[in-house]
Amino acid sequence: MVQQITKGIKISVRTHFEGSFYKSYRLHFGFGYEITIENQSKDSVQLTSRHWRILDSLNSPETVDGEGVIGKKPVLKPGESHTYSSGCLLISPIGAMRGFFNMVNFTTTRKFRVNVPTFKLSAPFAMN
Repeated sequence: MVQQITKGIKISVRTHFEGSFYKSYRLHFGFGYEITIENQSKDSVQLTSRHWRILDSLNSPETVDGEGVIGKKPVLKPGESHTYSSGCLLISPIGAMRGFFNMVNFTTTRKFRVNVPTFKLSAPFAMN
């Protein structure tokens, strides 16, 4: 698990290998990840969008931007958390992801970014 706190928002990430799959006649490696967003600040906040940089050791980096996370824009009061699961396919058994969440503070109305630490994606058989 990797964790990071930005402006009172704690991000925790767990990853797992889901297996290999064929997509468009090409072997891909599936990875799942679970992210917990915990509000350790004194203000209520809302996640509005996400930005991902997906790194694949055998492919060019990919950037993904989108609204919310898995169709939701969670509002977190102080002490609350939101957990969601997602995944990605790589053409390599080794890769990584990093990014950030765009948030808004309801008390100050200011927008801010919460960093998601780099997390590794590696199939068990590819580890040394």
